[in-house]
Amino acid sequence: MKIYSIAKSRRIRSTPYTSRIEKQGVTAYTSYNHMLLPAAFGSLEESYHHLKENVQVWDVAGERQVEISGKDSAKLVQLMTCRDLSKSKVGRCYYCPIIDDNAGLINDPVILKLDEQRWWVSIADSDVILFAKGLAIGNKFDVKIFEPDVNIIAVQGPKSFKLMEKIFGKKITEMKFFGFDYFEFTGAKHLIAKSGWSKQGGYEIYVESTKSGLALYDKLFEVGKEFDVKPGCPNLIERIESGLLSYGNDIDNNDNPLECGLDKYVNLDTNVNFLGKEKLKEVKKNGIIKKLMGVIIDAKEINVSKSIDLINEKNLKIGELRSGVYSPHFKKVIGIAMFNKPHFVISQTFKISINDSIFEGKVCDLPFI
Repeated sequence: MKIYSIAKSRRIRSTPYTSRIEKQGVTAYTSYNHMLLPAAFGSLEESYHHLKENVQVWDVAGERQVEISGKDSAKLVQLMTCRDLSKSKVGRCYYCPIIDDNAGLINDPVILKLDEQRWWVSIADSDVILFAKGLAIGNKFDVKIFEPDVNIIAVQGPKSFKLMEKIFGKKITEMKFFGFDYFEFTGAKHLIAKSGWSKQGGYEIYVESTKSGLALYDKLFEVGKEFDVKPGCPNLIERIESGLLSYGNDIDNNDNPLECGLDKYVNLDTNVNFLGKEKLKEVKKNGIIKKLMGVIIDAKEINVSKSIDLINEKNLKIGELRSGVYSPHFKKVIGIAMFNKPHFVISQTFKISINDSIFEGKVCDLPFI
């Protein structure tokens, strides 16, 4: 298999931590919000086991922020998402699908409420800032919208709590999931949230002071030696097992939240006003015509660089595999797939072609673990 590299340019920016992770042995990058995102540090399976047992430090600066502030900031943020934020609290994070007028997913960010008139939209991989600016201009909202210089470090894994406690004290372990607070390091304050793109537990450090952030990055590895800390990145095996969706891979603008299992983040029965509400009401009334499901395939390997058709016994396409990976836990390939009605039922069987060989599979619920 040929190995290709990503050519660095102003269109694909490095992060403040790039020089460090390259010295630490990053072996692959992907592009995320026009920035470099580490995609591998050697063996995917070894990194998977390490993440589930120890602690990793991730450069996820590609998880950019869209800051929305001003008198009409709450109106704009609510207009963008189908989740009811009318009772949202300062100091909390909220997973919020963002949809357009046709209910198609624009992004699925975590939104942080910094104060009553200031929000950070911590985005997945799409240009949310342009969407926000368009809505603000069209509605003549009194807001300021920009991308602040915030570069996230994630500390993930079961030993992340002990590592962070060593640096920031007992208080950081007492935060509730999806809560955030401010902690000082080398004279700079860092917003730290109990969150992250794994189900192994951990924190995300929203670094605004690059100098302090780099010192903190180094400190995490210095203090973390006793916890077997290693550099890492979002792990494909762990995130699929956990049912964590990847915008642009598992879901995109052609899908709506109800098709993607995000029903609990859709508030149609409240008085809140958001774009695409009437379309979602129509979808709910008529029923979805496709649905995101898990799949288990009797295979030992797979490479999903594009959607792969799933075929039934009549040789008809019934869905498409959007992400897949070999799971050491199940000893089979598992994946996330979109199925057409009426085939999104548990135990529905299908066939899939992998490297010119045909394999059997069946549908299951998400998450796997």
